[in-house]
Amino acid sequence: MRTPAAVLRGLFLRAFPKSLWVYHCNAGACNGCDIEVIDVLTPYYDAERFGIRLVGSPRHADVLLVSGPVTRQVLPHLVRLWEAVPEPKLVFAIGGCACGGGIWHDTYSVIGGADKVLPVNYYIPGCPPRPEAIVYGVALALGLVPQKVAARHLSDGFLEEYRRLNPTLPAEAP
Repeated sequence: MRTPAAVLRGLFLRAFPKSLWVYHCNAGACNGCDIEVIDVLTPYYDAERFGIRLVGSPRHADVLLVSGPVTRQVLPHLVRLWEAVPEPKLVFAIGGCACGGGIWHDTYSVIGGADKVLPVNYYIPGCPPRPEAIVYGVALALGLVPQKVAARHLSDGFLEEYRRLNPTLPAEAP
């Protein structure tokens, strides 16, 4: 049985076999993430070796790259922008603000992260994320590098082992 990640990777490779054309959207960021994204496109990091290209129109893009928390002013424009990207399309959330709203997650003018509005496929956290992290996230999405960390969920066995190693903790919560 294939895992959901393997199924998504297979669909991704069939839909985007050679290159990713990216449209970059600032949804209310401080420009820290934007500077790092532009840095990825310089010859030093050379994102074009993966086929990544920045395009000037969402109608030419395969990927919508969102940075910053989604503000109330940007919300309708971001939805229109997402609708303008042709299918199949992906959404990357770049930076802590796009991943979850950042330090503005509970303010009156911010809706939250990009996933409150759009179906985000890949998250690249950081404030701002290093160019190496952005390149690694895109390479991971393309299936060019293995995933470093596997998901780990708490289980009863883990809790029993934790209690065994820490005997001063109560056996059960009150």
